[in-house]
Amino acid sequence: MERVTLRIPKQQIEEVERMVETGEFPNRSEAIRSAVREMLNEQTTDKRQRESTSKRGWAKV
Repeated sequence: MERVTLRIPKQQIEEVERMVETGEFPNRSEAIRSAVREMLNEQTTDKRQRESTSKRGWAKV
């Protein structure tokens, strides 16, 4: 695994820390990894939907 350094607004980090404190995630790193996985899955799903729609050749209404 590679280390990545990033800047995140204080309010967002506080939200992540609350998730850790309530036991939703074991630590901040895992919470952020989960968010990245979710974003990538969403992007992949969106891309597949766009591709399947464009292959049909139907007009969007």
